Amino acid sequence: MSVTTRRYIRPARTDNFPPRLAREDGLALEKLKNYRPSEKEPFMNDRQREYFRAKLLAWKDEILRESKITLQTLQEENVNHPDLADRASSETDRAIELRARDRQRKLISKIDAALQRIEDNTYGYCEETGEPISLKRLEARPIATLSVEAQERHEKREKVYRDE
Repeated sequence: MSVTTRRYIRPARTDNFPPRLAREDGLALEKLKNYRPSEKEPFMNDRQREYFRAKLLAWKDEILRESKITLQTLQEENVNHPDLADRASSETDRAIELRARDRQRKLISKIDAALQRIEDNTYGYCEETGEPISLKRLEARPIATLSVEAQERHEKREKVYRDE
């Protein structure tokens, strides 16, 4: 049995809310399932903040669930392979999986930081300029802290310093 690796970590779908959220406020979540933030409404109103909070919590729960499955799989797979090639392949798979889980651990801290920004009413605003981050960007990357323009400037500066 081989450990499979997912290299791309995607945000959870909003129609797949975590069970604890569903217990907390079923009616509010039912309304959010069909809700999509719009440019026509006030930026980061209560409904948008609740939408992104639910999206972030669902994503975090999905990561934690996958991590739990990975740990169980790694514990069950503690088989000593007689063939050297099988053992090497198994160890490589294990190392890749553990690296992916480490990236996800870092992602959870970013999700927690985004949830804290929602509580502080700073979520959705660029940390560099203070301008609103586009809803499309937040939809694609709910943990974003910079607007597209600020992120591009940041990446250009990073590239310049990396090339030196």
